[in-house]
Amino acid sequence: MTPPGRRPALAGSVVLLTTAVAALAVLVTALFAWRTVRTTAESQERDQLSRQAEVMARTPALASLMLDRQQRIAGPNGTQLALVAATGGVQGPAAPAVGTDRRAALLAGRKVSGTGVLDGQEVLVEGVPARTGGGLVLTRPTSSVDEAADRMRGALVLPLGLGLSGAALAGALLARRLARPLASAARTAHRLSEGERGLRVPAEGPAEVAELAAALNSLDAALALSERRQRDFLMSVSHEIRTPLTTVRGYAEALADEVITGEEVPEAGRILGDEIERLERFTGDLLALARLEADDFRLDTDEVDLDALAARAAAAWSARCARHGVAFRAERPGQPLPVTTDGFRVRQLVDGLLENALRVTPAGGPLVLALHPDGAGARWEVRDGGPGLTDEDVAVAFERGALTARYRGVRAVGSGLGLALAHRLATRLDGTIEVLGHGPEGGACFTVRLPARPGPAPGAPAATTGRASS
Repeated sequence: MTPPGRRPALAGSVVLLTTAVAALAVLVTALFAWRTVRTTAESQERDQLSRQAEVMARTPALASLMLDRQQRIAGPNGTQLALVAATGGVQGPAAPAVGTDRRAALLAGRKVSGTGVLDGQEVLVEGVPARTGGGLVLTRPTSSVDEAADRMRGALVLPLGLGLSGAALAGALLARRLARPLASAARTAHRLSEGERGLRVPAEGPAEVAELAAALNSLDAALALSERRQRDFLMSVSHEIRTPLTTVRGYAEALADEVITGEEVPEAGRILGDEIERLERFTGDLLALARLEADDFRLDTDEVDLDALAARAAAAWSARCARHGVAFRAERPGQPLPVTTDGFRVRQLVDGLLENALRVTPAGGPLVLALHPDGAGARWEVRDGGPGLTDEDVAVAFERGALTARYRGVRAVGSGLGLALAHRLATRLDGTIEVLGHGPEGGACFTVRLPARPGPAPGAPAATTGRASS
């Protein structure tokens, strides 16, 4: 009996199943054969008796010799003979089994076949007409049929046993063919769960098992890639945090040691404030991204006039871009563009894209925020006059830290979370976000499409109204 909590092995189950099926097949075959063997044996006995009767009917001398002998001793194998004369007389040991009907049939030139009783024993009766008139009848006890049937049944035991053994052997071979690659796949899965990478499962066995091996190999490659990206992201995070922390520590030590005094203190305080703000912004991005990826993230939806929202964003970013010498331009419908969405999150998404664009746009370069109707929804565009993105950049643009790691030390970069946040926000708003490496202004062009009404997120709490118009 299988211990509680432990499942039976596949190999044993397959062997047991195939053996059980084979045993059932053998049993059904044996039952069918058992019922048909006696019929077959009787048919064979009658056929043999009939042929003997025909031979004797064609050779009257042999029939007379056998009759004379049987009148003195029992015939071979219990076979008894009766001769029907053309005049209707019957003589011989088997005469009591002939009967009136059979005698009439033989005199009429027809064969007879059936059973009868001779000396209180059931016998097979076979008769053939003679060429000179009358006929010849042979009888044989039905016990000979039972004996022949027993011999035939005994002969069935060996092939049926061999069939059952062959089925068990085939089941064992099938179980081995199935279980070996599955066991190998299970071992590999356990090793993957323990942190090993670079493992390969040979694609062998049936198509489904080979597909499982291919899936595990793909999983191994995906896990390795994901962990490599995670390591790169953590290195990027460490670098981003270490830089302001180093600055803060340096100025803190300088202030404590009174290296910075007098008129230098306000400047040191300003620098410390900037670095702390960088740390706050970075940790805020991390928290926002974690919150967006949580299943219980909620949207506060209401009908929002995106044209008015774009006007407020343009006013804020126009002043900010002016301080950096960047030519900001807004393109708006100039009339209400109502969409049911979370206005706070839409503004957060737009601000994130503008922040990213401003960072890479040189002084004197253009930065455009555009809003257009898009069917029943809306389309936002953020275009800049920066260096743009390559095709390789576009492929990984929304992966955390991918562009930051690639361009650190080459161009101005942020925390590496901004575009990942934008992608997750667009998804949560039931929209899409795309990027072109080079737009009309020469730099990158980010396009966000929002539907007229977001669909319910699976498992998310029901949306409520609130700060959507902010």
